[in-house]
Amino acid sequence: MNIAPIWPVSGLEVRSQDKRPTIVGRFPYKALATIADRGTVRKESIEPGAFNFSINAPDRDVHLLVGHSYDKPLASKQAGTLEFNDTEDFLEFIAQIPEGAERATHITDLLIMLASGLIKGVSPGFRVPPKDVVPGAEKLIPEPGNPGVMIRQLFQLVLYELSLVTLPAYRESQAELRALRLPETRRMTQRIILP
Repeated sequence: MNIAPIWPVSGLEVRSQDKRPTIVGRFPYKALATIADRGTVRKESIEPGAFNFSINAPDRDVHLLVGHSYDKPLASKQAGTLEFNDTEDFLEFIAQIPEGAERATHITDLLIMLASGLIKGVSPGFRVPPKDVVPGAEKLIPEPGNPGVMIRQLFQLVLYELSLVTLPAYRESQAELRALRLPETRRMTQRIILP
């Protein structure tokens, strides 16, 4: 059983554009996640460009979900409601909630949880491609200054989904709720009150 780590979102925000909520977040590269699985502890880091295959292939879909539940979709690449901006430091995702979908219970609940600061992280759903298909997709290195702990560096992954979750693996990660008013004030923080 492979347990997916929970990663932080940097600058998670909700914007209101044309009365449609838009969720924006940044998944940081090279940050360490500590994963406990079956009594063992390891660390992982996702390297820049690791998601290139999935986010750039036109026929591959990637979903934004609540808590890894395909029953609670928010947006998807194939539907044209999930876009990515990939940089050396982070993968930014921009998810526009489809018109009318903001009335769905799970989306209303999510927006309230984001506004209250209870949702603070993202967990990617991915798999490492087989070594015979993609050599060098991952490697193990000892942690600097702590050679008894191995870090699994992930260089190429098949990304299926990103999920918004409550508990990020990194305490230093922050999630914020913001609203988009005008282009010159798009970074202004404010609380959104939902009906």
